[in-house]
Amino acid sequence: MVDRVKGVEKVTDNPFLNLYNFDVEKRNGKTGKYYVASRKKDPTQLKAATHKNTSDGVIIYSVYGEKKDKIVLIKQFRYPINAYVYEFPAGLVEPGEEMAQAGIREIYEETGLVFEPKVTEGAYTRPFFTTVGMTDESCGTIYGYCSGTPTNEHEEESEDIEIVLADREECKRILKEENVAIMCAYMLMHFIHTKGDPLAFLDEQ
Repeated sequence: MVDRVKGVEKVTDNPFLNLYNFDVEKRNGKTGKYYVASRKKDPTQLKAATHKNTSDGVIIYSVYGEKKDKIVLIKQFRYPINAYVYEFPAGLVEPGEEMAQAGIREIYEETGLVFEPKVTEGAYTRPFFTTVGMTDESCGTIYGYCSGTPTNEHEEESEDIEIVLADREECKRILKEENVAIMCAYMLMHFIHTKGDPLAFLDEQ
């Protein structure tokens, strides 16, 4: 295994996100600096050190309604863009927590809905990297079905969330006109072009 990270310095000490300076060796043998944001609290926990891709967070792709014709979205205010953005419900996976458990918890906290995960394995549930040029964060996706009545009463004080149950026409509008997280955008494109149960593809693994 190639190891081109020669040293790591932790620059900040924040609760949820920190900056690290990497001493790196470039492909031509020269050395330099690289700056990485990570949710890890210690340099030994960084994926550059462990080479293990454990999921930092979970994203929930959930279908709603008897006809399975709506998808559960949130419209959330995000400080980095100082604006609202459409996303899937998501959150951090707590230590010792399974991704499916995290998905059930996060859906309830952010939307008040009851989430029933669909059992999947392999490539569809393993964690993938988000913005790997900037951070070592990776997230897994959990798929399933939601029921119940949406409510904001369980969201945290720091959150500003509008719950959106979007049909295919509304998803088309959102993609054309709104701020959308990229992982959400790709799955909305999938949702728009499916017929019947949007999660049927999981049965073809």
